[in-house]
Amino acid sequence: MKNYPRILFFIMSFMLVSMIAFMLMLAVTEMPVYGNPNNPTFNVVWQRYVYEGVHESGGTNLVSNVLLDYRGYDTLMESTVLFVTVVAIMVVWGTSTTGQKDKK
Repeated sequence: MKNYPRILFFIMSFMLVSMIAFMLMLAVTEMPVYGNPNNPTFNVVWQRYVYEGVHESGGTNLVSNVLLDYRGYDTLMESTVLFVTVVAIMVVWGTSTTGQKDKK
């Protein structure tokens, strides 16, 4: 009876990993064929970024124009996620049970 929570945890973890793997496999099957010129990656967005980027954003560096002007919110959220991840790792590493035993 002691191992019941541990078995339940293992079963729930296995089910979660299986569902994520299944969804990833479904996503891979929906991907277009590599190298097809009609793929969504071969669109005209890059032409707008290159030819109109200097006039629309005012910067001369195309990489900075795309990251800060066209994809500003996306870059902000990625930076926020990275910051929260680093803070969470620091909190987890900073907590230990050995410190409570030493206080006796």
